[in-house]
Amino acid sequence: MLVSGQERRPRIRTQGKAGAGNKEQADRGPRARMRKIMLDAAMRLMQGGVIPSVSDVAQTAQVSRATAYRYFPSQSALIQAAVAEALGPILAWTSASVDAEDRVTELVTFAYPRMESYEATLKAALRLALDQWARRHAGLFGDEAPMVRGHRIGLLNTAVSPLRSKLTRSGFERLTQSLSLVFGTEAFVVLKDIWGLDRKRAEEVALWTCRALIRAAVVEDGKAAARAPATAAKRKNGAPASGALLKTKKPIKLR
Repeated sequence: MLVSGQERRPRIRTQGKAGAGNKEQADRGPRARMRKIMLDAAMRLMQGGVIPSVSDVAQTAQVSRATAYRYFPSQSALIQAAVAEALGPILAWTSASVDAEDRVTELVTFAYPRMESYEATLKAALRLALDQWARRHAGLFGDEAPMVRGHRIGLLNTAVSPLRSKLTRSGFERLTQSLSLVFGTEAFVVLKDIWGLDRKRAEEVALWTCRALIRAAVVEDGKAAARAPATAAKRKNGAPASGALLKTKKPIKLR
């Protein structure tokens, strides 16, 4: 696993309050350009199969380590920023449709081509997350900042938002959790690397699964809603609710 080691971070002199006042202007000018140069360097390294350290990116971008650390204080921050840069248009995705299936279809067909283009970058981030997990469980993680992954949560919540008022809270959450299994880097690993599917076929399988999950969630919550009035009527007539005998502390005598 080509994970570049974490070297000791150099000390960086901080600017005073006078410099802080120009931060917004700097972010729109040289600072933004320098950040883009380093992100481009990081993504080139990741596309080549390497998980770069901040020093690796500094060397590739031909800037000092101190400069690189001003922008990216840790390897995790660097990799997360590179992933966000790669996914850029996907993270800004929106839909005008009011149908959940249509919205999920739009998201998958829009996202999968770009995810394939930056597949190596996304897999590098996944490998770093797995490497951190292994080191953390071995007690070797130290005070390093952990990778934070979860772009898909917001995207999927947005995609199926028309169902928020139609499903129970737990049903909506279970649906988005289920959809996350077929939308992301891990899905690419399974469908492309294990099954040997090309991107188009992987996309078709993902869409079939997403639609099946959405329809199952709607049917399941619909049945639960239909059972609710019957249960309430039984309680009103004095009959025990479903499962009440299992919760009672009194022993049940069998004759």
